[in-house]
Amino acid sequence: MTNNDILRRLRYTFDLKDSYVKEIFAAADQTVNRDQIIAWMKKEEEEGYTSMVDIDMAAFLNGFINVRRGKREGEQPAPEKRLNNNLIFMKLRIALNLKAEDILEIMQLAEFNMSKHELSAFFRKPDNKHYRECKDQILRNFIMGLQLKFRPKADV
Repeated sequence: MTNNDILRRLRYTFDLKDSYVKEIFAAADQTVNRDQIIAWMKKEEEEGYTSMVDIDMAAFLNGFINVRRGKREGEQPAPEKRLNNNLIFMKLRIALNLKAEDILEIMQLAEFNMSKHELSAFFRKPDNKHYRECKDQILRNFIMGLQLKFRPKADV
């Protein structure tokens, strides 16, 4: 999944307007303008499409955590220069204050079943022997489950 795709899906799921997306970035001490947001929202084949780099996606997710849960005391974490699906999954889990049981329920909404042990492997440190890389399919199903939970009556 591309960062643009993830942003588009999250924007739809939580019905985020351009002004609110700007506020989310501002909560992570980043400034973006409406034109950047519009370019990120376009499909790859559309004119004016801009690929969202990892550091911008990390800033968005850090801001999403700050907006949903409140800023933590002290210095704010710097956005990561390189993101992977495990980090994105973890940041979404933190922002939405989800426990393992909540995530498993969300995954079941998308008709994707997994055990608590399989799930915990995604949130371990990469050097842990039980660490497992989060594939696109798992992140896609999680975001689909979020959409079904937070926006159940999709506009058809």
